[in-house]
Amino acid sequence: MINKDDIENIKKSREAWQDNTLSKLPPCQAKFETVSDIPIKDIYTPEDIKDLDYLRDLGFPGEYPFTRGAYAPMNRGRQWVIRQVVGVGTAEETNKRHKFVMQQGQTGMSNDFDLPTLIGLDSDDPLAVGEVGRVGVSIDSLEDMEKLYNGIPLEKANHSFTINHPTVAILSMFIALVEKQGLSMEKIAGTTQNDPLKECFAMKVFVFPPKASVKMLVDTWEYAARFLPKWNISNLNGYPTRDSGGTVYHELGLTFASGIQYFDEAIKRGIDVDAIAPRISLMWYVHKDFLEEIAKFRAARRIWAKIMKERYHAINPQSWKLRMHAQTGGATYTFQQPENNIVRGTIGGMAAVLGGVQSLAIACYDEALSIPSEKAHKLSIRTQQVIAHESGVTSVVDPFAGSYYMEWLTNEVEERTWKIINDIEERGGLAVCTENGYIDRMLANQVYEYNKAVEKGEQIVVGVNAFADEEEKGKLPSEKDIFRVSSDNEEKQIASLKRLKRERNQLAVKNALDDLLRASEKNENVMPYCIAAAKAYCTEGEIIGALKKVYGEYEPSTI
Repeated sequence: MINKDDIENIKKSREAWQDNTLSKLPPCQAKFETVSDIPIKDIYTPEDIKDLDYLRDLGFPGEYPFTRGAYAPMNRGRQWVIRQVVGVGTAEETNKRHKFVMQQGQTGMSNDFDLPTLIGLDSDDPLAVGEVGRVGVSIDSLEDMEKLYNGIPLEKANHSFTINHPTVAILSMFIALVEKQGLSMEKIAGTTQNDPLKECFAMKVFVFPPKASVKMLVDTWEYAARFLPKWNISNLNGYPTRDSGGTVYHELGLTFASGIQYFDEAIKRGIDVDAIAPRISLMWYVHKDFLEEIAKFRAARRIWAKIMKERYHAINPQSWKLRMHAQTGGATYTFQQPENNIVRGTIGGMAAVLGGVQSLAIACYDEALSIPSEKAHKLSIRTQQVIAHESGVTSVVDPFAGSYYMEWLTNEVEERTWKIINDIEERGGLAVCTENGYIDRMLANQVYEYNKAVEKGEQIVVGVNAFADEEEKGKLPSEKDIFRVSSDNEEKQIASLKRLKRERNQLAVKNALDDLLRASEKNENVMPYCIAAAKAYCTEGEIIGALKKVYGEYEPSTI
């Protein structure tokens, strides 16, 4: 902490500077704020961090409270994982795209699923018409999982599945694939997103009611604690909260509130915090405010460390350590002048790296138009490689530490985040606040205010409400520049699924689904039964359908 006499002298000097120097050059606008509406002063001095204690609040990278980094050397020791999102059409198509991005230098696999898969429907379901393979890969059964990984050694890749409510089905198919290849899950590394509550209030791609979805999440945690030693069983995800209009402190606060809900339920089940906390990771959005995003990553590590150590009394230091994936924000991208998104992705990628993430995806510049083309995927990977090898930002750990503004902003983000966490707890926890519509109202109000600011020109969006080309207004780029999934993919997927349903062992399917239904009715852990069903080539729709008979479907509150 800084000497009080020095602080007083700095205060007097700053006031004199404002009166004698700053007043002669008035600012160009009435007020300055971050994109999250945090007011910003003209300059920051030691006054603004007078209570900062270096060892207590910052410390050193790899040590509590991890503000300066999860690991000691950070990118000086090992570069972050390049993990671009991949998911297009059928499993065969996505397999080809995975192999393409790996050839370009991708170091971690990430699977995005189509809408039917995300909500537990088979491709031949009437509700799936027109959606099969459109915004991700279609996975109906173990057979599709086999096609997805054809020619890709499971033990040599790091796998990621952006799946939530149907995690029990999709993870079971992957486990069945591992065992079918004669491998052990003890050798397989990867992540299932498995963060169901945010699907109910932000992403809106849900299946089960909030409390039932948490029950099944804890089933996966319990199973993982025993049988999946290298698997990150949840990747708590703030991305959709930010995409739904939340500020930086909504993103952090609601995501940590989710984690608190999950850990509280896991402890009731008898799961040891230290058995699962080291294998939880978090995924964050990278919005357009460069310095605010760096502060967010720093604050997030400190908050997690405090939750784990002070609330849950975790003993293992690995439990206090927050490991993070980040992806530049799709909602900050525009279909107008889409090449501008290359710049947005580069700035966001730099913020994530300077903030100390462990893996990164830079959203492809054509994301506002379609799922990415090969050209766009390649460019996003090259952008990460330029940051890693040409920019120089990896040469020092946490280079913004000690900046008066950065340390003040990190503290401010943390303080506002705790207010969100405490508010949710006082209202009964995140599941209750989701069911009664409180979170929906919070985010709807916030996105309304942001969009109003854009319409008024108070928030500049280059190429949209400023610096727009008159002849381009309202026009989409040429169709030849937009990647489209072939309409034939849906027909192929449905035909393949129907063939599977004809040829598989029908008695084995019936027995597996009956066993799953009985286990659900008894409120047992459903994971072993889902794995048995996956091995019998039961489809995702059949597995989720059996669970819905017991746990029901979510019907959101009317806002």
